[in-house]
Amino acid sequence: MDASLWLPLMAIVALLAMSFFFSGSETALTAASRARMHQLARAGNERASLVEKLTVEKERLIGALLLGNNIVNILASTLAASVLIQIFGEAGIVYATLAMTAAVVIFSEVLPKTLALLRPDGFALAVAPIIRLVVIVFAPLTLTVQAIVNFILRLFRLDPDKVKDISGHEELRGTVDFLHSEGGVVKDDRDMLGGILDLRELEVSDVMVHRTRMLALDAETPTDALIAAILDSPFTRVPLYKGQQDNIVGIVHAKDLLRAIQKAGGDFSLVDPEKIALKPWFVPDTTPAQTQLNAFLKRKLHFAIVIDEYGEMQGLITLEDILEEIVGDIADEHDTVIAGVRKQADGAYIIDGQLPIRDLNRALDWHLPDEEATTVAGLVIHEAKLIPDAGQQFTFHDLRFKVLRKAHNRITQLRVSPAEPPIAKP
Repeated sequence: MDASLWLPLMAIVALLAMSFFFSGSETALTAASRARMHQLARAGNERASLVEKLTVEKERLIGALLLGNNIVNILASTLAASVLIQIFGEAGIVYATLAMTAAVVIFSEVLPKTLALLRPDGFALAVAPIIRLVVIVFAPLTLTVQAIVNFILRLFRLDPDKVKDISGHEELRGTVDFLHSEGGVVKDDRDMLGGILDLRELEVSDVMVHRTRMLALDAETPTDALIAAILDSPFTRVPLYKGQQDNIVGIVHAKDLLRAIQKAGGDFSLVDPEKIALKPWFVPDTTPAQTQLNAFLKRKLHFAIVIDEYGEMQGLITLEDILEEIVGDIADEHDTVIAGVRKQADGAYIIDGQLPIRDLNRALDWHLPDEEATTVAGLVIHEAKLIPDAGQQFTFHDLRFKVLRKAHNRITQLRVSPAEPPIAKP
């Protein structure tokens, strides 16, 4: 074989190797973990810093890589055609097309991109210095090409400058859900991370203990009975009211009460719970949960009374209530266990109507909406557009809801089962 043949063949191999490099680099740099690169960059890794800088301006990066890849592929195809034409004549064009298509697809596309996806972070760190030079060299051409592309897009009323990237919270949520579906994140970890992300979307009204379920004691109850009720309760802090439950006058901390009893030598008659009660802290029900968490930490208080826009008490919220949105139910040896969910032999569930939808979704991995209602009973009323009677059944969100018990206008117990699929007509 003379030099007129083997030199072009060596050039073709070199060009295919460059195409391999460009294709693999493109995949690696776009698939590399930004969080991992940021962490390495902060630790002083210079190549990770280069990767960060390159991926910040993705348009220039992708433009330079595509430009380089197309140039070498076109050159390789042209050389292959010239070589094969010398050997086979005009039929060499067909052979060149077939041979270069196979070579480019296998060695310049599938193989490098597969290798890059196997180790995207390591591949990106390895090629970053060379790619930086490529981007600098091709900068004038890529900027020109990008200007032309932007001009064409604007002709169709598409402004690339107004395209919004996905938010960090949405990206984190999507990543966690994806890793959970792939088996990389267990359900408890997914729920915890999801709870952290949800705090910015929740209000105090979504997290609070509703007034119908909160314990509040009458401050005018005889002292012995009042102290006994406070000590018998499973809660550390108990609100006191006068006249009506809306009129909260103080919050008694069990530890303060025990100190007072000790100072009084155990004589309950010398202890006045109202005098040792803390001043109640009132917060609006529209306060974001994240803001309330920060307020709890700043004021070093763990208990607040929730009121609506008219000043009417709606319930109470504690630091524990917000933390449970992140870590799940926190139970201790003094908590009263309430069977909010009981599974039946047929796969159905008996559910407390006042159970929060978020807790139910977390426990059973369901996806019931909680935008319009906080509790399961509220969801049924919202979907049914009426206050149902005991025995009525409704189907929505692929579940069958049957009202088992009702007290006044409140649904207290439901039976929930998977909705039966529709029977196909013959």
